[in-house]
Amino acid sequence: MNMIWRNSTSCLRLGKVPQRYQSGYHPVAPLGSRILTDPAKVFEHNMWDHMQWSNEEEEAARKKVKENSAVQVLLEEQVKFEREASKYWNIFYKIHKNKFFKDRNWLLREFPEILSFDQKTEEKARESSWDHVKNSATNCFSRMYCPNVPEEKSHYVKSSGSSEGQSKTESDFSNLDSEKHKKGPMKTELFPGSNASFRILEVGCGAGNSVFPILNTLQNSPESFLYCCDFASGAVELVKSHSSYRAAQCFAFVHDVCDDGLPYPFPDGILDVILLVFVLSSIHPDRMQDVVNRLSNLLKPGGMLLFRDYGRYDKTQLRFKKGRCLSENFYVRGDGTRAYFFTKGEVHSMFCKASLDEKQNLVDHRLQVNRKKQVKMHRVWVQGKFQKPLHQTQNSSNMVSTLLSQD
Repeated sequence: MNMIWRNSTSCLRLGKVPQRYQSGYHPVAPLGSRILTDPAKVFEHNMWDHMQWSNEEEEAARKKVKENSAVQVLLEEQVKFEREASKYWNIFYKIHKNKFFKDRNWLLREFPEILSFDQKTEEKARESSWDHVKNSATNCFSRMYCPNVPEEKSHYVKSSGSSEGQSKTESDFSNLDSEKHKKGPMKTELFPGSNASFRILEVGCGAGNSVFPILNTLQNSPESFLYCCDFASGAVELVKSHSSYRAAQCFAFVHDVCDDGLPYPFPDGILDVILLVFVLSSIHPDRMQDVVNRLSNLLKPGGMLLFRDYGRYDKTQLRFKKGRCLSENFYVRGDGTRAYFFTKGEVHSMFCKASLDEKQNLVDHRLQVNRKKQVKMHRVWVQGKFQKPLHQTQNSSNMVSTLLSQD
């Protein structure tokens, strides 16, 4: 561990920025800047990065999960939680509005792929000075690959209806014939963001805790366009009524990713980036693969799907009481919302089955402490980056390009 710290410190002194290794490798430098080298100092900070579990800690976690999953929710109750998933999330946002989750200002540090090529070039120039690296501890790894990550998400399963106050254009999309949409792209005039050259979709946008940090970054990038959707109509209304919402560069809409028959307000094969952060965990495990397959179709060749979610044995999983388990590693909270806890292998399998190439797949271990109560809690997240192969082509993408060139 001391060797890791010395290597990291050396890199910082030289102004170098070690990168997170991609799938199959272990990083030679810590994933974050705060490394615990002296266990006696564990309560000096709230969070420690790149933590390794002892055998005893891992065994205790397995035992806890075995205990809290011994009694499962009755089948009829499970059906209710699935059928009424959108209701529970709408109630959640009605109560908490946009006050529950913090803005994800760490997002671009973990996922610079959100930026278009021109923006990346500009960001690199801005971050190249040693003063910037020296004065910002959070910017110390891999172009700011050092997150300050909150847990959470607004999530998905079944929705019905759309929110009030939708624009006429949005209403037009919701009335489009599903079969016509599947057979070909929409008319150019009904395609929001059709003039953009770089398009992003956030799935499960909630109250906008990712939307507005992204929009703030995109304000000087008119070629970029952000779509964001959630199956909770109340969440979408919170996004659209926010003072920072810009309809010229963002389109928020109600959508249930589990309903494969629902059309998106844009054709398949046009997205550069899909953001799937703390969303998939709220979907029933039996439906996850279909959701990922559908999202894969939305990407253009070379497009990236960026994933982050709960990992197996995260403290959230260990805190569930007996009787809250729906199925293996899948739980329901007291408010009716649900959460699944992934392994790295499950994530790999799911996205590769959707014909995406794995570019990153790592387990992010942190140690969170409550200094007042002298309590230690392990946080576990799985993060991945998956790319659509460049050799894949899609008829809808080609047709859209033809339409736009003729417009």
